[in-house]
Amino acid sequence: MTPEQKAWIDSANYDVLLSHWRFARCGDSMFQGETGDYYKAVMARKRQDVGDAGHTAASKRIGWDPSR
Repeated sequence: MTPEQKAWIDSANYDVLLSHWRFARCGDSMFQGETGDYYKAVMARKRQDVGDAGHTAASKRIGWDPSR
């Protein structure tokens, strides 16, 4: 994991992480190896922080349109 990747993950809010998770292309390096493990852990922590209602609201804001 590069310092830039770690900084991006750390600074991204839950909506941004969820959107990238949902719309990234297959094989995106952000989800592989150490970086992927870190992304998953940070995203899980931020999801817990926003709670179920916050997660649902974020999911609805992001939608399923990959052209966003």
